[in-house]
Amino acid sequence: MIRSELLQALAKENSGLRADEIERVADVFFDEIAQRLADNGRVELRGFGAFSTRERDSRRGRNPRTGEAVDVPAKRVPYFKPGKEMRARLNTD
Repeated sequence: MIRSELLQALAKENSGLRADEIERVADVFFDEIAQRLADNGRVELRGFGAFSTRERDSRRGRNPRTGEAVDVPAKRVPYFKPGKEMRARLNTD
């Protein structure tokens, strides 16, 4: 699902809201998650999962085009851990 499909689904479920209101809700939701992660925090959505960040050490990489060795700096990357209910829904047999 892409953002526009999400907005359409929200509009369908919330006919009392205008399109710009739905878009604003989505913007605030995603901005808050991004800001919390940027502040090195954690976001937990019960039944869905948890977003956090992980540290990656600096390392020696390789430019795939030239084969030249390059230094890759240390960085933080986003991480998602699905919740118990999400895993159960995905693995129903």
